[in-house]
Amino acid sequence: MQLDSASGWCQGAHHCPSPNFNERPAGEISLLVIHNISLPPAQFATGKVQEFFQNRLDVTEHPYFEGIAQLRVSAHFLIERDGTLTQFVSCLERAWHAGVSRFDGREGCNDFSLGIELEGTDDLPFTDAQYRVLQALTRQLQAAYPAITLGRICGHSDIAPGRKTDPGPEFDWARYRAGLQDEEGAQ
Repeated sequence: MQLDSASGWCQGAHHCPSPNFNERPAGEISLLVIHNISLPPAQFATGKVQEFFQNRLDVTEHPYFEGIAQLRVSAHFLIERDGTLTQFVSCLERAWHAGVSRFDGREGCNDFSLGIELEGTDDLPFTDAQYRVLQALTRQLQAAYPAITLGRICGHSDIAPGRKTDPGPEFDWARYRAGLQDEEGAQ
């Protein structure tokens, strides 16, 4: 995979453009937010996340969908259980992933962050393939946006405490960060 900094799109990712974005305010991209999602909950490889982010989810297919039908959300990226990478919004645009949020005293994290969804739940471990792709993608994003340091990578739960719990206790932060540091040290 290779991030094209001019367009904000990652070559090598599946492109599945979402209408749920708007112009990012002036300023640097300086935060990376890790999430988890599965639709229906705890069901994987359904294609429903893609439909949800494109406002094409058929609410009659599952009772859970009725409760989220009116939401207009997106993320920049989704990493599925098998490591498949999908991009919904250019990194240059503001995806709608963080909601009411705060990081380092600053409100509205969508303004200055990138959002990566991992296909999963709070209570199931993530896959080796997901960690590999997440680490590789993170390195690409850090190269393009150097303000995204290790200290500026967090979970949705960190920027919306009490409201969000993802990526959840099963996400192995030590493993993820160690993989980033190992790669940085090898260069």
